[in-house]
Amino acid sequence: MARLTRDDWVAAAYQRFIDQGVDAIAVEPVAREIGATKGSFYWHFADRAALVSAVLDKWEQLQTEVLIAEVDQAEDPRAKLERLVWLVTNQTPQRGGEATLYAAAERNGVADRVARVTERRVSFIAGVLVALGLDDEEARRRAITLNASVVGYQQLVATGWDPRLDSVERMAGSLLEMALGRV
Repeated sequence: MARLTRDDWVAAAYQRFIDQGVDAIAVEPVAREIGATKGSFYWHFADRAALVSAVLDKWEQLQTEVLIAEVDQAEDPRAKLERLVWLVTNQTPQRGGEATLYAAAERNGVADRVARVTERRVSFIAGVLVALGLDDEEARRRAITLNASVVGYQQLVATGWDPRLDSVERMAGSLLEMALGRV
């Protein structure tokens, strides 16, 4: 059997995060899933907090920085906002860990990290809205509302609510309408 790497541990823990949330990131269950020992874990990580930090590094990269980079390829600010809302709503099932992250952040010692990522997202959205003609204060207010709406939508879906009555496209349209208001 090949020696497990740090990336193997992070990938398995990240999948637990996506499926069950940050509280599910635990050494023994991850070790069982990848057929490893706790000794292997401690070869790569000092403790659970280090593993959680590595998982959140991956979450931040994939669910914030990669999305922003993709959205930023559009030159028109409205196209950026449309792309962002469409991507986030369509990826809701892959963002399952985030649905409970905000509520679980404090007890997992990652509240500052989650707040920093949230600020990055809000600032990016606000910048797009300013480029569409809103003043800084109104842009920030709408960016916060959009971010909170997306997190709330993720929580609804994660708790088993079935959004089938409101298609993803319609949800994206509603979120976009809310963010744009009278622009």
